[in-house]
Amino acid sequence: MRGIVHFVSQYGTIVALLALCVAISVLTFREQPLEGDAGAMQVAGRVIQEHAAPGRVLVVVRATAEDGAFADRVRQELTASGLEVTTVQGDPVEARQALARLAESKAAVTGNDGQAPPLRAIVANFASARWPVLADVGRAFPTLGSVPVYQPKPYRWPTFLKYGNLLNVANQIAVIAILAVGMTFVIVAGGIDLSVGSLIALSSVVAARLVRDYGGGADGSNATLFLDSLAGITLCGLLGLLSGALIIGMQIPPFIVTLSMMMVASGAAFLLANGNSIPELPARFTSLGRGMLHFGDARLGWGIPYAVLLTLAIYLVAHLALSRTVWGRHVYAVGDNPRAAWLSGIPVSRVVLSTYVLSGLLAGLGGIVVGSTYQSGDPRYGAMYELYVIAAVVVGGTSLSGGRGTVFGTLVGALISGVINNGMNLMQINPYVQKIILGLVILGAVALDRFKKR
Repeated sequence: MRGIVHFVSQYGTIVALLALCVAISVLTFREQPLEGDAGAMQVAGRVIQEHAAPGRVLVVVRATAEDGAFADRVRQELTASGLEVTTVQGDPVEARQALARLAESKAAVTGNDGQAPPLRAIVANFASARWPVLADVGRAFPTLGSVPVYQPKPYRWPTFLKYGNLLNVANQIAVIAILAVGMTFVIVAGGIDLSVGSLIALSSVVAARLVRDYGGGADGSNATLFLDSLAGITLCGLLGLLSGALIIGMQIPPFIVTLSMMMVASGAAFLLANGNSIPELPARFTSLGRGMLHFGDARLGWGIPYAVLLTLAIYLVAHLALSRTVWGRHVYAVGDNPRAAWLSGIPVSRVVLSTYVLSGLLAGLGGIVVGSTYQSGDPRYGAMYELYVIAAVVVGGTSLSGGRGTVFGTLVGALISGVINNGMNLMQINPYVQKIILGLVILGAVALDRFKKR
């Protein structure tokens, strides 16, 4: 029995995360469209095999960077084999206009006037192949005859494990994971912080308001963006300092103090923004929230978001601070037994105060990331985030009674919460049912924590 408890204590969250990933992968295993270079190579190979030169091929795709890369690769492959390629990158109306021009041209039908080869095939990707104009080209344009429409053949793979979806999961949990670091320190030290969601809104509004009113608005410089963002983060750190001071100096329960601070921060955010969004920010401001470190061709979307890289850097530093420094050991000691820590000479008040300051600063940083994602400050940002953050920390194995927990466990807990939400969205589970399931997950994590103490 003791061995089971030890295994659950050490590896339970990781096993749970892996089991969730496997279960959701099985449940979302379905036919997927082949995209990118692989799809372009496959469909071009089929066209070359079935249609010899001379001839013309019409490539029809949407006006997106990914579709443009697909069309470029198809054109390279087909022109290398001697086929002439015409590309239409736009919408169904433009595709219809291109087909109409070909239908009116005798060269497109017979190829006998010496001006252009006949139309042999139409190539589309998964999205454009479903446009009604391509559903029956022969009926819509009789002079073109029966022109085949080619698209990459699909393959079977879990939707959950697609690169784009995994990237989406990482993006979705980035802010929650950042806030969860600060919450981990607070809870390990024996406290709780309910104000982090409202601090997100306040930080985004303060930064946006400063940029709009004093930093040049949409024409603001990088230095202005940095300083104004730093002001929003600093204000949240000061509010964290105030919360910690009230908890220590007046011996008010952390729940009451941070609940009050949540209301104060939310009210201040709405007051500063006059209840509205503040969108007058430079396009460069989106770099942190939407930017990505690309691998290879940027049009293909392969890379890691800057927000995810920032999150990983924060977790690395936090892990070293909690597990490799004297201050980290003091945090554990204070959370395990404050009186014993005080008798041992540990500055309990300063340790507790530092955790609330850290939580406030990271909540402020989270607000900047959210504001960068949406290119605005808004008092409605961060709603219910405190519950998701606490859920990530508790699911990750941090004890609500303090004294036990790890930053790595919190990261796994954030991933579990993100995977659950993403999996339920992929399976189109009712949003209200999703809340019930998430609540049961939190309850189960708390029950497991009690079980491990026995």
